[in-house]
Amino acid sequence: MTFKSALQDLKETTLVAVSGLLGKLAYLASLRRGHGRYEHWGMELIHGSESAERALKTAHTEIVAGVLRTPLESLAADLEESSRATGVAASAFVDGMREHLDELLPGDDPESPAATHLSSVLLALSRLEKNRGRATRSIS
Repeated sequence: MTFKSALQDLKETTLVAVSGLLGKLAYLASLRRGHGRYEHWGMELIHGSESAERALKTAHTEIVAGVLRTPLESLAADLEESSRATGVAASAFVDGMREHLDELLPGDDPESPAATHLSSVLLALSRLEKNRGRATRSIS
């Protein structure tokens, strides 16, 4: 029997079921509690709380880096996919992410370059989505 690491299990089992890069980011952020620790009962049950915590933080860090490296055009398409999977309108999805920016970051520094960059990316996606909505209404 082959055993998977907590990170491998998270990536191959849990995150593969979440649509889109932004969807994965929102999901991982939702697992952080007020005390800054991640909670995922299934991961903790199988891998222990420390291994689960490390895996979730590592995956969260990797997903944030992935978002920050992805071209805006690709992220706009990802926003559609991520929001559709949750049943939330794309504009509401990205605006919700913007409202909870501090939770989207795996670190605790809201003034970090990554935080500033992510904030800019989410603002751009929000504006693109609002402009797309206006263009669609004016054509119809």
